[in-house]
Amino acid sequence: MTTLDSQAHSLLVVGSVGLDDVETRAGKRTSVLGGAASYFSVAASFLAKPRMVAVVGTDFPAEHSALFQQHGVDLTGLERVNGETFRWSGVYAHDFSTRTTLDTRLNVFSAFNPKLPAGWSDSQQVFLANIDPELQLAVLEQTRKPHFVACDTMNFWIGGEKRPALLRLLKRIDLLMLNDEEARQLSGEANLPAAARAIRGMGPRAVVIKRGDAGALLFHEAGVFAAPAFPIENVVDPTGAGDSFAGGFMGWLAHTGATTPASIRTAMIMGSVLASFAVEDFSLDRFRTLDLSQIRERFAAFADLVHFEKIKL
Repeated sequence: MTTLDSQAHSLLVVGSVGLDDVETRAGKRTSVLGGAASYFSVAASFLAKPRMVAVVGTDFPAEHSALFQQHGVDLTGLERVNGETFRWSGVYAHDFSTRTTLDTRLNVFSAFNPKLPAGWSDSQQVFLANIDPELQLAVLEQTRKPHFVACDTMNFWIGGEKRPALLRLLKRIDLLMLNDEEARQLSGEANLPAAARAIRGMGPRAVVIKRGDAGALLFHEAGVFAAPAFPIENVVDPTGAGDSFAGGFMGWLAHTGATTPASIRTAMIMGSVLASFAVEDFSLDRFRTLDLSQIRERFAAFADLVHFEKIKL
């Protein structure tokens, strides 16, 4: 697997690694690799050298660990404990407009207490994938002044008893990623620009609102930036698209070491590029055959997708 020659900007991700049963109009797969940290790490690996902190059980297949290793993911922080790995199963509607969760078993993930390996406290780029905000805060306590911190969250944390912890977390991060429904729930605002403004008032200087096949919106100090979703004719499995987006996004920032408004806009497109590949096959299988030339080609196609000439009226 070929990656860009990366500068020394360490990228840490903390999140879930699991086994999924997925059914879409393209078919059904069982016990495939899943979890936010999985998609994030492999997507980011084309641009940087991710450090993964997660937990799996004794049933976790060696072939999945091998995929991480082939992509240069540092697994020093991947705990292996007695018990079964986190499992999720779900079915997508024929048009992928809705997803029905059939079963979620936390298993060893229920007792997950992330601990950074020695030497990882200096991680400069940190991504806190969707886990309990108390755990996200605990991870931050183990770091030493990271250059850029981004996190993901979900409606369960926003509307439940963990909301106070989430609000404390927001005061300590640089960027929050969430979908449009979650943005409205967190902010209490129906209008997305108003929602983003309210969320930025809670602490993060930037907000990315993911909108599925409508792309993503970035709200930050330089204004608003829209990244489209690449038009894919044959979507196979949208699981992990958002986490792959985050991996491409943070991978680019780690590669360049820059977090300027211009760099973050480029990261938005890179995230969209990696997400567009993720949906072309089940699980992380599309990443097995992906290379830099294909990433560069699709990045250029994104530029063509949004290019237009200025006019004078």
